[in-house]
Amino acid sequence: MEKIEMVDLKGQYRKIENQVNDSVLKTIYSTNFINGPQVKNFQKHLESYLNVKHVIPCANGTDALQIALMAIGLKPGDEVITPNFTYASTVEVILLLGLTPVLVDIDIESFNIDISAIERAITKKTKAIIPVHLFGQPAFMSEIINIAKENKLYVIEDNAQSLGANYTYKDGLKKKAGTIGHIGTTSFFPSKNLGAYGDGGAIFTEDDDLANTLRGIVNHGMYKRYYHDLVGVNSRLDSIQASILDIKLNYLDDYNKSRNDAASKYTERLKNHSYILTPFSTGEYDSHVFHQYTLRILNGKRDKLAKYLNERDIPFGIYYPVPLHLQKAYKSDRYKESYFKVTNKVVQQVISLPMHTELADDQIDFITDTVKEFLD
Repeated sequence: MEKIEMVDLKGQYRKIENQVNDSVLKTIYSTNFINGPQVKNFQKHLESYLNVKHVIPCANGTDALQIALMAIGLKPGDEVITPNFTYASTVEVILLLGLTPVLVDIDIESFNIDISAIERAITKKTKAIIPVHLFGQPAFMSEIINIAKENKLYVIEDNAQSLGANYTYKDGLKKKAGTIGHIGTTSFFPSKNLGAYGDGGAIFTEDDDLANTLRGIVNHGMYKRYYHDLVGVNSRLDSIQASILDIKLNYLDDYNKSRNDAASKYTERLKNHSYILTPFSTGEYDSHVFHQYTLRILNGKRDKLAKYLNERDIPFGIYYPVPLHLQKAYKSDRYKESYFKVTNKVVQQVISLPMHTELADDQIDFITDTVKEFLD
């Protein structure tokens, strides 16, 4: 059995090595390092893949969120609702812009933002909702969009972990995660389902006016060189990363299927265990792309299990060990522990097993046998 990796980027690279190397070298020889044709090609191909009108590439997923918020014209003190159980980027950009984050609890099965908690959190100052499609599964977007329409709120989707996932409406219509709200954002951090070999991000929208604003903001607020119409930032996807992503985009559905197959094998081997809750899927097979395969350990021994796995050279992740409302940087007197009963429970229970496109059956067998060996 080969060494188990949390994310096996080397194994994935070997299968596309010649294509990637050729594309990178062509980009280098062209010397079109910034906003070259490689960026434009990737943008067009991603628009086609997502079936979305506008893709605006940028430097990383955090920038994508910040730029999205800048584009909708919020003012200091305006409130933005977002889940408490997620990575820090989401709340970080809200605070950087002088806005007020309103953290809410999550659904205990999907780990995504709780709909009733959104409804309770809305005030006259609420201007936007940022649902996070956590671990690879879209949030409850139909309900979120309905709430947003009723209250005249913007919806910005944080799709950093769920690129390629489908959201299925009750009538059977499917839309890609990130293309349902007013704006969607994503990250191309190397470990993502579609990962660059460096940093990268993108913003999506169907709205022509928002797209125009977003394109200005990413480029110092310029539409004509040296004429600054907006307050902007410098956030660009470089041409080398775009050339790599353009190749990997061709394989994204295969990558996601490999993750889904690995997840199915994990679940089959771990289901019906007294102390394990395997991931819950809210939709069809294509509704979860398993950026992470996250268990809940119910007997209070998550940390001891983590130590046991580490001793046997099995990597793992705990996403996330501390909820945002308890992070030193984001603490606020506005929050009460009673607001976050689910979040406070799952941060003590969650553990993510290795998940990537190159997982072998013998590795999955060893990992699951080790987990059960400890818990039995």
